[in-house]
Amino acid sequence: MTEMSYLDGNMLDGPMRELFTVDLSSATGRCENCGMTGSMASLHVYSHAPGLVARCPSCEQVMLRLVRGPDRAWLDMRGTTFLQVPMPMEQPFPGPL
Repeated sequence: MTEMSYLDGNMLDGPMRELFTVDLSSATGRCENCGMTGSMASLHVYSHAPGLVARCPSCEQVMLRLVRGPDRAWLDMRGTTFLQVPMPMEQPFPGPL
């Protein structure tokens, strides 16, 4: 393996902050279990647990779990193979230095 220059994970703060300030209901995700692709708005969300559980509308497998505490949140997306988020064409990510 050749040595490559890298930035530490703090570099992700800006791009991730931008990503999670958009409306995710229009984002598209794919179910890891059945492969169904659809909008996050189409998920079946159950809120009568300590957090939110979002299930695939096709096979009912869990795609997302979100638990909010007083000072933090936990997001588990193990049931989602990808999440495609529409982004405005405003500011590109920084390139290599």
